[in-house]
Amino acid sequence: MNKEIKLYNDQQILMNKEICDQLALLINQELTEAESKVWHAHPVWFLEGNPIVGYSKQKAGIRLMFWSGADFDESLLNVKGAKFKDASIFYNNVEEIHSDDLKRWLQKSREIQWDYKNIVKRKGLLIKL
Repeated sequence: MNKEIKLYNDQQILMNKEICDQLALLINQELTEAESKVWHAHPVWFLEGNPIVGYSKQKAGIRLMFWSGADFDESLLNVKGAKFKDASIFYNNVEEIHSDDLKRWLQKSREIQWDYKNIVKRKGLLIKL
């Protein structure tokens, strides 16, 4: 696990640390080609510089967010972004994480991508890759 991400996870309360550790483990197993780092204060995985998936501690729990998840057609990713193409799910217990769902979403994250890497250069315009 990336040292910055391990530090992020270790700073969480035990219940949230377990969720974060499990998410990082499953993401790293599935997205072996991805670069991972703490970006904007939370763990994020990138494919060719494009942010794909990340998680963060929020009031409602640990939020797992897919940058292009609104196009995954997945009912469990039911927290949709208002401005971009993201979709999320919140976890409050490690038992809520279903590895088959997460693996499917991670596979879709490879296939369905919006170009967030160049969003500033395109002045906020998102283009599907």
